[in-house]
Amino acid sequence: MISFRALSKHYGPHRAVESLSLEVGRGEVVALLGPNGSGKTTSLKAAAGLVRPSSGEVLLGEEGRAATDPEARRILSFLPQRVSFPEALTGREVLEFYGALREVAAGRIDAVLKFASLNGSGNRSVGQYSGGMVQRLGLAVAMLPDAPVLLLDEPTAALDPDGLCAFYGLVGQRRDEGRTVLFSSHQLGDVEHLAGRFAVLVEGRLVASLSARELQDRLSERGVMRLRLAGRPGGLLESVRRLSPQAVWAADELIVPGGAAVRPAVLDVVRAAGAEIRGLTAEEGRLDTLYQELVGEHR
Repeated sequence: MISFRALSKHYGPHRAVESLSLEVGRGEVVALLGPNGSGKTTSLKAAAGLVRPSSGEVLLGEEGRAATDPEARRILSFLPQRVSFPEALTGREVLEFYGALREVAAGRIDAVLKFASLNGSGNRSVGQYSGGMVQRLGLAVAMLPDAPVLLLDEPTAALDPDGLCAFYGLVGQRRDEGRTVLFSSHQLGDVEHLAGRFAVLVEGRLVASLSARELQDRLSERGVMRLRLAGRPGGLLESVRRLSPQAVWAADELIVPGGAAVRPAVLDVVRAAGAEIRGLTAEEGRLDTLYQELVGEHR
């Protein structure tokens, strides 16, 4: 549904995106991650047809139309990073205006107001809205058309817990309906909640694209098991290091890095050594740590 093919965008000497190749299939939810200035917004704008590539292209839909083709834009809905609406209009009036542009049914207005948790504020002027409510109104506008492709740029930046629930519900519904969602975020929790795949951009280049399964495998590899033992049986650490070479003692704890698959074997070794286990904890790797590693490697 979205195909970035060696997309590059330069603004004079500044390289916003360089040779980005990424495929987002029907029904996929893909998150773009990366530091500020890494090219996420430019990539989304290129997919929305708002930015013309310096080289390469972005294709949309089953027919593979260029994103700059006005016909291609009919299949998508785009939420920009910064949204603003005339403060004198009510939320309902804003939605009616955009609904007329996209030729949506009148009954759709009430549905998206409710879904964005704005059903009690639709008749208030936008000038009375908080920043989070304006963001929710932007989400409601993006929800208006029954578009197969949804592009969202930092959609949760100003959302409160109610707004987050509405956003998660929106993306979950679109995913269940087989829609394609591509969104950028600095909130790693959004990725874990929603994305089936995430792509990391650093300085305009794609440095990683991991599926949810690959992500879990990478996080599992960074897991740690901690065993609190009564004493330190001779030779135990050496035996455990055959399974987990980075294992170390820390006071009365045996720290065993590695994935969940190695842990049963480690426990068998500990029991065979006659060690009394007084406590055991295990944790998987953290997404924020993996993200920082990926960014740091390619900066």
